[in-house]
Amino acid sequence: MSALILAVLLAALDQTIVSTALPRIAEDLNGFDDIAWVSAAYLLASTAVTPLWGKLGDMFGRKRLYLASTSIFLIASVACGLAQSLPELIGARVLQGVGGGGMIVLTFALVGDIVAPGERGRYQGMFGSVYGVASIVGPLLGGVFTDQLSWRWAFLVNLPIGAVALAVAARSLPAASRRSRARIDYLGSLVLAAIATGLVLVTSFGQRWGWTSPAITGLIAGTVALAVLLVPVERRAAAPVLPPAMFTSRTVVFSSLIGFVANAAMFAVLVYLPTYLQIVHGVSATLSGVFMLPLVAGLVVSQSLAGRWAARTALLRRILLGGLLANLAGLLLLSTIGAGTSTLVLSGYFLITGVGIGMVPMVVMTTVQNSVGPADLGAASAVVTFARSIGAAFGVAIFGTLLNTGFADRTRGLPVAGGFDAARPDTIGHLPAALQGTALDAFAHATAAGYLWMAPALVAGTALALFLEPARPQRPAPAGNVRTTGTGATGAMAGTAADGTVKAA
Repeated sequence: MSALILAVLLAALDQTIVSTALPRIAEDLNGFDDIAWVSAAYLLASTAVTPLWGKLGDMFGRKRLYLASTSIFLIASVACGLAQSLPELIGARVLQGVGGGGMIVLTFALVGDIVAPGERGRYQGMFGSVYGVASIVGPLLGGVFTDQLSWRWAFLVNLPIGAVALAVAARSLPAASRRSRARIDYLGSLVLAAIATGLVLVTSFGQRWGWTSPAITGLIAGTVALAVLLVPVERRAAAPVLPPAMFTSRTVVFSSLIGFVANAAMFAVLVYLPTYLQIVHGVSATLSGVFMLPLVAGLVVSQSLAGRWAARTALLRRILLGGLLANLAGLLLLSTIGAGTSTLVLSGYFLITGVGIGMVPMVVMTTVQNSVGPADLGAASAVVTFARSIGAAFGVAIFGTLLNTGFADRTRGLPVAGGFDAARPDTIGHLPAALQGTALDAFAHATAAGYLWMAPALVAGTALALFLEPARPQRPAPAGNVRTTGTGATGAMAGTAADGTVKAA
């Protein structure tokens, strides 16, 4: 578990740690025009390969795939740290995303393999907490490395931590005893990767290129066409990367949609609340992270408690509904913030929001894993991870558009109108002192309005949860069942059979 936690920490950090280092990277590598690709390349690659890593883990055993993805991630981290030009860095980030995507989805699937079904929620909650904390700590670490050392350490720091994770995993993880002889679904993997590419490009560059521009509308049309094509492609595949049964499983579909909307709301909070604190309350990047500690505390505590409560399958839907409602309450409270909202009141809002954020991901993953057999555990985990990744991208993109549009509407006539970008919060600081108060108030109200507009997505997610019936964990056939040994929650798994079932030690 220690090795898996370190891997999730590294993969999650590299989605956010670069954000505060981007201006310095652009300056050093002379690439201001294309700097957005440094973040987009990692997100694109990690999202595109997630389903393939999950399916390959089902077919050939997760240990060797996990070690391979971690090794790719570490090699790419070295390449990122040594890059001498922006194209080199972007290429290394693509490779890093390939490894990072595998690390995350295989970790969640490995938990499903080696942990007794009744205890999955507790461990999934642990990893979910790591993921949430990394989303807040990442930008802070990136800022510290950039200011005190070099932006290159945002990548090189992965090496010592990753080496420990790799060594422990190589020694401790159970190995697969046999390989599957089924053919890899290359066509399905290619179509799915193209869909992910289109979605990430739309969300990453929609505002920059224009949501109605030919490039974005063409990407949207192409992505929709590929999504329609994916279903018949997977039905014809011998070993589909996304088994067709998952398209018809209400549990998988509803859980994935809930994960999508919950992650959209979560990343709208995690990415833009620090910006609000820095601009409106005038705190530093580091201090904004301190102000976010109530949210982190709520997230970690709720993940832990929900994981323990989820040992009883009957409570899964109640926990999920509670988390979604708490998250919705948090967004509605955040929709009331203004320039004069006190830090004490904000701390209360952050705590409630964190509680809601923490309870949802664990239940979604556990519910899906309980609904499928061992042969599809990796593919099912990948579906949820894929939906959550796309949800995060959409949440950041949509909220950024709402924020910029709302701010421009409220500052029409001021010198800042039309020229503000939430990624460059120093814009307001360059205004004349007499106008800064008006601009700060406008920014606070635009942020609040953005959270109000995000609330209907959580209402839809809550409605879906009402119709979600968490299944009891599916167990393999007696010839190849998973058994836990001793009195602990984890079991010893000898390997994965050719047909995908898990053989007990």
